[in-house]
Amino acid sequence: MSDKAPEGFPGLVEAFLAHCERVLGESPRTVSSYRSHLDAYLRWLERCGLDGMRVSVRDLRRYLAELRAARYAPRTVAAHFSAIRSLYGWLSETDRLTSDPAAALSAPKLPRSLPRALAREQLDALLGAPDLGTPGGIRDAAMLELFYASGARISELAGLVCTDIDFSQGAVTLFGKGSKERIVPVHRRALASAKRYLEEARPELLAHNRDGAATDRLFISGRGRPMDASSLRYRFKVLSRTAGLPADVSPHALRHTFATDLLEGGADLRSVQEMLGHASLQTTQVYTHVTPERLKTAVRLSHPRA
Repeated sequence: MSDKAPEGFPGLVEAFLAHCERVLGESPRTVSSYRSHLDAYLRWLERCGLDGMRVSVRDLRRYLAELRAARYAPRTVAAHFSAIRSLYGWLSETDRLTSDPAAALSAPKLPRSLPRALAREQLDALLGAPDLGTPGGIRDAAMLELFYASGARISELAGLVCTDIDFSQGAVTLFGKGSKERIVPVHRRALASAKRYLEEARPELLAHNRDGAATDRLFISGRGRPMDASSLRYRFKVLSRTAGLPADVSPHALRHTFATDLLEGGADLRSVQEMLGHASLQTTQVYTHVTPERLKTAVRLSHPRA
């Protein structure tokens, strides 16, 4: 076997795997899994005569559809999807790609499992992970604080513009599924973190944009460009590893922690539904598995025959 590193897209896959191992500190098992799934993807690209740097969303959907047609288990298809999404998120974050073809992909549907909230020590470790001595770290701190304070989806967080934060009212405006708008109150710590980011770090990050293009998007990358959901997901992964959290902790864990903490603090289910942007109260009920007494209380207080 040659020691020479592969070129082109396969070489970038190797660079991504090395980054997962050396920078993110992923376990050998996770890196091996990523390698297996990405090797299968590379073979498919070769069979189809496609360049991995020029694939479209439609191409990626076709690949996942072929996996399903080959009777791969849903969780196996989801694992392939996760590896590909992480790869393209890294390529986008490091400016090797100008747009992320995997960002518009929806995760394969899996049997619903109960979401898991972070323990208090885990939450504190995560919120304390950013390096506040750097502009990127100040941005990451604002991202995590707003994430936890608002219960936003990561796509909603990525879509924020600077004026979506109302410091006088102590609230953030989020645009959810179907562009449905909701206003969520956020606590002072999140507001202070966002204010510091806007005043100290964001202008410095924007100065790194060689194109000099203006943007009102709130979160800016180290290259001075707006960050999409994949970029924020990637940063969450890095910060999660820094905090020593389990490898399977996803950004959704912060959304669930937000909901669980509100319910534990006495918030009614309907209010939590509104803040999460759920169309149905039934969807919100999955967040009450750790607080069944709260659900009973909500029924007792709101049902006309209770």
